[in-house]
Amino acid sequence: MDNFRIGFLLFPNLTQLDLTGPAQVLSRMPGAVVDYVGQDLAPVMSDCRLALVPTRTLADADRYDMIVVPGGYGVPAVMADRHMLGWLRDQAETAKLVTSVCNGSLILAAAGLLKGYRAGCHWAWGQELARFGATFVAERTVVDRNRITAGGVTSGIDFAFRVIEQLHGRDVAETIQLTLEYDPVPLGGGTPATARPEILASLRANLAPRMAEPLAAIRAVPPFGE
Repeated sequence: MDNFRIGFLLFPNLTQLDLTGPAQVLSRMPGAVVDYVGQDLAPVMSDCRLALVPTRTLADADRYDMIVVPGGYGVPAVMADRHMLGWLRDQAETAKLVTSVCNGSLILAAAGLLKGYRAGCHWAWGQELARFGATFVAERTVVDRNRITAGGVTSGIDFAFRVIEQLHGRDVAETIQLTLEYDPVPLGGGTPATARPEILASLRANLAPRMAEPLAAIRAVPPFGE
């Protein structure tokens, strides 16, 4: 395969693993050329104070075969950023794959790119997709035509292997998986359906005050075209 250009969108207060997890996997894909696209070339601070350095800007970015939008608490600001949303819509016109991780799918939805699509999202944010005409599916990777959307945070790694399998076949995907020694042995309880009720209730209570302001901002964003 010729060079397959992948553009990751950078914005302040993104969840770094939403980006670095799939980036590490996809960068091993044959022919992959990875860019990190920001408003400018200044470092972008993630939610864990790991700064990420853009390699391209929105103004000078190439046409990408695949665009990837991470999530994080910075999502509401991007949903209201007409410049970034316009860039995503423009890229989506020619991209082979339009993708997201975690609540990054809300950014795609705000850009009008998930209307009529099934989509993944972090479980705590997924119900907001319906406002933008998308159907939330509680799976780690959701494929609907050329939209591939991952669930929360760590799902981005699984999502990246699904992309590689789709483009290059299972042997290539499993070879990269072995190279990275990706063989998680979870404790269990990593989804609302499998978590112990007391753990889920405690987490919901802890998340509620942190999510109140960003949820209000998300709900203030009108669906694309309205």
